[in-house]
Amino acid sequence: MASVLYQSIETLSRDKGIEPAVVVGAVEDAIALATRKYYKTQENMRAEMDRETGEIRAYVFKTVVETPEQIEDDINQMSLEQARELAPEVEVGGELRFYKDTTPLGRIAAQMAKQVIFQKVREAERDTVFNEYNHRAGEVLNATVKRLEPMDVIFDLGKAEARMPKREQSRLEQFAVGERVRVVLLRVDRAAKGPQVIVSRAAPALVQNLFQSEVPEIYDGTVTIRAIAREAGERTKIAVMSRDKDVDPVGACVGMKGMRVQSIIRELRGEKIDIIEFSEEITTFAEKALQPAKVSRVSITDLADKQIEVIVDDTQLSLAIGKKGQNVRLAAKLLQWKIDIKSEEEKRQEVESQMQAMSGGPTTPIEQVSELGETILEKLIAAGITTVEALADMTPEQLEEVPGIGEKTVEKISVAVRHYFGQYEEGEERPVPAISAASETAATEFEEGSMEKTPEAILAAEAGIGTAYEVNNLSSEDIADAEEAESASDAFSDNDAREERIELDNDSVDTLVDEAQENSDEGIDDGNDRG
Repeated sequence: MASVLYQSIETLSRDKGIEPAVVVGAVEDAIALATRKYYKTQENMRAEMDRETGEIRAYVFKTVVETPEQIEDDINQMSLEQARELAPEVEVGGELRFYKDTTPLGRIAAQMAKQVIFQKVREAERDTVFNEYNHRAGEVLNATVKRLEPMDVIFDLGKAEARMPKREQSRLEQFAVGERVRVVLLRVDRAAKGPQVIVSRAAPALVQNLFQSEVPEIYDGTVTIRAIAREAGERTKIAVMSRDKDVDPVGACVGMKGMRVQSIIRELRGEKIDIIEFSEEITTFAEKALQPAKVSRVSITDLADKQIEVIVDDTQLSLAIGKKGQNVRLAAKLLQWKIDIKSEEEKRQEVESQMQAMSGGPTTPIEQVSELGETILEKLIAAGITTVEALADMTPEQLEEVPGIGEKTVEKISVAVRHYFGQYEEGEERPVPAISAASETAATEFEEGSMEKTPEAILAAEAGIGTAYEVNNLSSEDIADAEEAESASDAFSDNDAREERIELDNDSVDTLVDEAQENSDEGIDDGNDRG
């Protein structure tokens, strides 16, 4: 039957979760140390405990060497000849024990032994905790809230305490002492006071474990979780894939009327969860990962750096980015790709700027738009708009932001720019085309006979349309324009004639006045002569 002392050691071992042999060894080391301290000796000292009687005996041991010349330590070694005088059966390498009386050990020696025992037990306990949890990183454990500290939460794991730092907590969660929760084991840190077990409620592994517990298809492997991106207390995106074509992975995770996913959301204190179907095609996966936003198109911009470009409608841009960029950030984590998200308008402006850069960039001065008045030109130039192309790229909203430009002025600018580029809406009159520079050539060809002298050709030649080839291929609209030009030419000729007649009449009047003046002067001279 074991002694009372050994029974106490077994009880202590069970409470601390360590082996009884460790505690026995600690007791023996403590007695040996206290005995050597009492006798003030440097000899090798050991102690042994009898489990049956509970007696602890301390002894000095010396190692046996073959010859006296081989002795290096006179205190702890002795020759074979000396050893056989005490014990004839001893051999080289053996030990001789010399027991010491432990009866005189007093209170000081007992206190020292107590401290040594506690230290050895603590070290054994630390090693046990480290060996128990060090290889279980990423595992989900059931824990009980032991106490709440200002920044950390301390959990009881049964065999050890665990600490959950502030950064590993969800902002939605608050705990009460004694509450049972599930936590993820992150790591075990060796510290001076013992190993520190660090746990988390913000790790993605917690969500994965909850889905495995709530969704049977995930537990049996029919549906697999391919990726998880999580911001604890805010939102989680989880990508799932089915190995059975008849099983909908998203529907299996959601459950009937959302019962499965709702139970997980309750466990996470209301954290939002987006369940996405996984796809091997990165562009398709990106479209689903950015839900609830609708994506127009996805393109891979850099395959080596894993970078994609996502284009969305202007109304979907804020939804795709999410609050403080959360949606696109989680999608990038889920894909493990860099996402560059742009609206349709931003992409259009980017393409136009690239085309302008390739062509050297337009430099047409804004003064070329003749329909804009000087006042409008001054306002536009003051706002930094100096080219026609820059003016054409601006939206009505952007133009209204220019000081002094109102809604009516914007409409006037729009019409002037359209006219500058030769664009006319239905009902707008086009200006009469100027007579082409080839009119002289056309007249020459007409006189030489190379042009067919049809009525249309005669009319076109007189209006100065162009060469023989151009005249013979005239359309009805061109002929109408030519008739209008001819009428305008005739009108100008009549005006010139009238102006010539007016000029002639004015000359005649001037002549008559001069003649009358001369006659009057002659009459005056004759009168003077008579006088």
